Amino acid sequence: MTKESPARIWEIDFLRGLAIILMVGYHLLYDLGDFVGLKKFLGFSTDLTTPAWLVAQHFFAGLFVILSGISSNFSQNNFRRSLKYLTVALVITAATYLFDPGSIVLFGIIHCLGVSVLIYGWLFRKSGPVTCLVFGMTIVALSALLPPLHRTLAISSNWLLPLGLHRPDFASFDYFPLIPWFGVFLTGVAIGRWFYSTRKSLIRRPLAETFINWCGRHSLWIYLAHQPIILGLLYLLGYLTLH
Repeated sequence: MTKESPARIWEIDFLRGLAIILMVGYHLLYDLGDFVGLKKFLGFSTDLTTPAWLVAQHFFAGLFVILSGISSNFSQNNFRRSLKYLTVALVITAATYLFDPGSIVLFGIIHCLGVSVLIYGWLFRKSGPVTCLVFGMTIVALSALLPPLHRTLAISSNWLLPLGLHRPDFASFDYFPLIPWFGVFLTGVAIGRWFYSTRKSLIRRPLAETFINWCGRHSLWIYLAHQPIILGLLYLLGYLTLH
């Protein structure tokens, strides 16, 4: 007999789907501003360097990372889950290098999640929620030390890039170092252990499935595919308008 898969948790899928849709929208605005030169699209500014957009970016990403931490409590094999993330991360690194070596993604959000899931399975799988929360908050707090370290240390390589330490000339549109993001991930683990110890939805009555839930169930593959699709459509539209 095969072991029955646990039921999907409606609100987790919904929130993850919402997070991935917001991330796709964010990247669409970036592409329209950077590659097409549009200043606005559907009323939204494509200048993503404003404080409001920086806050929004961290909200989208933080929600995605927290939900990944929560979901680690439900996974039957976090090593396999980590391997899936890291495989996708390598594809992203290779694809961005081929597209534009100057904007290569070396440690983006998928890289961060892959390593976070691996560390969690190795060190925190049997830890209680309080332990995960304390370590998580400590790692988030350590991020306050990164700016002074960059000012005082002469960092000449990017070998410590995953920890948040890199050369002064390093720049990347998608960069999520373990400090503080592994701390955010562990906070999600703690939330999952407190509120989803039974691995059941907090919504007592089942709700109808939505497109957002579908996106939540396929968020990793949407993340992998959305940029090539967006850029392909932009190039196609550009070609059609010139011919």
